[in-house]
Amino acid sequence: MKRATLWLGLGLLLFSSCSHSSETQLQYSDFVNPFIGTGGHGHTFPGAVVPHGMIQPSPDTRIYEWDACSGYHYSDNSINGFSHTHLSGTGCGDYGDILLMPTVGKQEYRYMGPDSQQTAYASPFSHNNETATPGYYSVMLDRYQVKAELTATERAAMHRYHFPESQEAGFIVDLDYSLQGQENLDMKLKPLSDTEIAGWKRTRGWADNQCVGFYMKFSKPFTCHIVDTVIDITRNGKPYKLEQKKALLQFATTQNEEVLVKVGISAVDMDGARRNVETEIPHWDFDSVALQAKNKWNDYLGTIEVETDNETQKQIFYTALYHTAIHPSLFSDADGRYRGLDQMIHQTKPGKEIYTVYSLWDTFRALHPLLTITQPELNDKLIMSLMEKYHEGGILPMWELAGNYTATMIGYHAVPVIVDAYMKGFNKIDGRELLEACVRSSVYDTTDIIASSRMVNALVPISKYYKNEIGYIPHEKENESVAKGLEYAYNDWCISTLAKAIGDTATYERYKALSQAYTNYYDPNTKFMRGKKLNGKWNTPFNPYASNHRNDDYCEGTAWQWTWFVPHDIDGLIDLMGGQEQFVDRLDSLFVADSKIEGDLVSSDISGLIGQYAHGNEPSHHIAHLYNYVNQSWKTQQIIDSILFNQYFADPNGLSGNEDCGQMSAWYVLNAMGFYQVCPGSPIYSVGRPIFDKVTINLSNGKKFEIVANNNSRTNKYIQSIRLDNILLESPFFMHSDIMKGARIVVDMGNNPVKP
Repeated sequence: MKRATLWLGLGLLLFSSCSHSSETQLQYSDFVNPFIGTGGHGHTFPGAVVPHGMIQPSPDTRIYEWDACSGYHYSDNSINGFSHTHLSGTGCGDYGDILLMPTVGKQEYRYMGPDSQQTAYASPFSHNNETATPGYYSVMLDRYQVKAELTATERAAMHRYHFPESQEAGFIVDLDYSLQGQENLDMKLKPLSDTEIAGWKRTRGWADNQCVGFYMKFSKPFTCHIVDTVIDITRNGKPYKLEQKKALLQFATTQNEEVLVKVGISAVDMDGARRNVETEIPHWDFDSVALQAKNKWNDYLGTIEVETDNETQKQIFYTALYHTAIHPSLFSDADGRYRGLDQMIHQTKPGKEIYTVYSLWDTFRALHPLLTITQPELNDKLIMSLMEKYHEGGILPMWELAGNYTATMIGYHAVPVIVDAYMKGFNKIDGRELLEACVRSSVYDTTDIIASSRMVNALVPISKYYKNEIGYIPHEKENESVAKGLEYAYNDWCISTLAKAIGDTATYERYKALSQAYTNYYDPNTKFMRGKKLNGKWNTPFNPYASNHRNDDYCEGTAWQWTWFVPHDIDGLIDLMGGQEQFVDRLDSLFVADSKIEGDLVSSDISGLIGQYAHGNEPSHHIAHLYNYVNQSWKTQQIIDSILFNQYFADPNGLSGNEDCGQMSAWYVLNAMGFYQVCPGSPIYSVGRPIFDKVTINLSNGKKFEIVANNNSRTNKYIQSIRLDNILLESPFFMHSDIMKGARIVVDMGNNPVKP
């Protein structure tokens, strides 16, 4: 893997320039390197944010195409400005709202063309003059010789700029700017005084109807000129009228003069943005805001303590834990107002905050299971927020963004998030209400959903009709039929589990039967899950190495990867394949198969290949643990070791695929500690290969869960024995209840695999 190199010790930088703290003890945030994942296809951003904050002030270095999903790519050498909304690690792009850029000299703002990655006012920069730590970012803008510093609270950002001496200093506030060229449907921009400006915009992009208001207050008076023009351009080969809406702010500065800016945003209105600023940053003390952000990160990261002499592994681990706390993001204002999925303004109460950016196809697998351990109260809020969206919109979201259904990806994975939490003790909402919402997602019913017809058809595809009526999804009736069918079977198992838990026998029996639908896709001749036609015959021709991105029988994968997605019935999958011996042979073949992917439009998401195992995308994430179910645990340990040490690095290209809103990092956090939940909804953890000498999870109930690895080293990757509270485990599994009661697991490591 080609990787860029950061200067020595980047992840250990302390932002003394932004803090007057005299603390000298080591802090968890010292190990976080926000540049990890900003190269390659990780799609993360390095800007300032607090855990699950609404606002993410961060530099934008490019505008268009796949690797601009977060707005920043480490290979770039110019900055367009600092916008305030960003997505972490997604494969689709949006946001980049409310861009602010300091300028010196004539302010350029001309349109640069539909293919330009730069604004007219962009500035070159050097990574040598760039710093990022949790809650803080700074860079020198070479074009203007201005040093920029950013920090944030939950709903507001604070900027600090150091200007040179100039009679032509100022800022550009760019309202029409966005990432991926979203369509601006409505924009308003107005100065409120000689130190305040506010605005509003409504855009159509990935989110059909994204609303954001902003409020800025400056520490220095300015003169203001509003650019409000419409120019004729060509976009996607068609004539298009581009509205430009920008504020050109100007003032004079002395050498190294400090100018501060406070920024608030709100999906409700400009007044909400202003109140967010006034509530959370009522002063002008940048250093105290940055220190407060750092302390919030230390509190979050301190839920897990790892002990090792390997400083690099600490950096990778705590950066991964950091990335698990970017999304979902706070969406309700300081006064409790928020914009619902019905696009109406609602009021919530303290303790019931509303969140957005639910990448559920990704995060049901590891992020939410991790939160049930480390941040159960937060996970409860995330589920309550999902349920509010269900009541507002008429169906649980698939991939919710900025108060919008997007119907991105497949399955209905709000269900496992809800069911997994319920099976681990979530009791904030009655189980019958939860079951109603889950069942609603599983049926073919397009009525009473508040969304466009296009969105409704994506939320409730015809595949749900076929899986319920004939037991499988015909290849010719629905795209990605195999992947959808397998995920529906798992989702329906989750529904059966919830129904059983609340005593609804009829629903349990129906959905238990539906959960067996995976068997309809297995071809015993090829030994793969395959597309099946309405007449019952297999879809031909068949090539297990083939990929036609989002336009074949699979979703961002091949038959090699998708054949293993039966997390809810591994024993059944073993039987389907002919027993343990045949199952092991097939599983072995996955990791040694040729890594070729064939097709005219191969999915870029199929990455991080070990044979045909693809760690860079989510469908593979549980597979390495399947050996634990067939008494070959040493193979799980061997593969997990390879992934942990060969696919996660302490540099910008440190991820083998999109971060996907915390999923890629949550996988690392759990597996580096030594365990993973193969089937969310079943509160059982599979033991892998712990890489730290000791891990302590500081639970919210005041107890501690410890994992101790004796004789641990890079070469000693095989577990010799496992003891749970000094009782020898006969199999490599333990329960969620073991964690929450404050257990201690001790594993003895060695360099030889232990075979039965």
